[in-house]
Amino acid sequence: MEGPSFVLVPGAGGSPWYWHRVAPKLQERGHEAVAVALPAADDSARLPEYAATVVRAIGERDPRRVVLVAQSLAGFVAPLVCKEIPLAMLVLVNAMIPKPGETPGEWWANTRHDAVKRTPFDPLVDLFHDVPQPVIDEAFAQGEPRQSASVFASPCAFESWPAVPTRVLVGRDDRFFPARFQRRVARERLGIPVDGMPGGHLLALSQPEELAARLEAYAVSRPRGAKQRGRGAALNRASAAASSRRS
Repeated sequence: MEGPSFVLVPGAGGSPWYWHRVAPKLQERGHEAVAVALPAADDSARLPEYAATVVRAIGERDPRRVVLVAQSLAGFVAPLVCKEIPLAMLVLVNAMIPKPGETPGEWWANTRHDAVKRTPFDPLVDLFHDVPQPVIDEAFAQGEPRQSASVFASPCAFESWPAVPTRVLVGRDDRFFPARFQRRVARERLGIPVDGMPGGHLLALSQPEELAARLEAYAVSRPRGAKQRGRGAALNRASAAASSRRS
């Protein structure tokens, strides 16, 4: 396949079902879409094992055509994969953006998430509020996917963000990671602006058509050749500068 290959990584729970409404939309547009199953229920699996799972899913595909799409917790997996494979592009979707050496468990306090999310967590209110009812029913019929806590104590072992062109896409109606919170974290940690679209935290379930269109547009417009490498290097410099300001 000559077009982009989208490797779709889910968040907590690790279920590829999360992408079941987006993958067909990308395929209808003539693109390959691979939804990854993460070892979320495995207590022995840490971030390196999550990343290795994604690397295996990428397999022998030409990395110059692979667009990695990381949802929520998968933001902690993304830099480890990009460190191993020089991908065409990374798209962070309502993602947890780590700093080097941080664990997912530390991320909440380090980003001051509690300052923007003060109410008790309710999945129907915070995650599924804009998801169509038949999709909610299907999700709940599967039962809650098991997510081992061990990964939340696993450091994200990278020194600086890899030289991969990166986009940050946020749901303007996200109640779990509010858009203003995501804008701040992306600015502080990556030094880049975010793109917004309608929808809450689970964009792949609530807005599959628009999300697929956004992903395709990113892939088509991505920098190529020397320009692509230059943009990735610029992101690294911005990340390093942001880190030095915080230290």
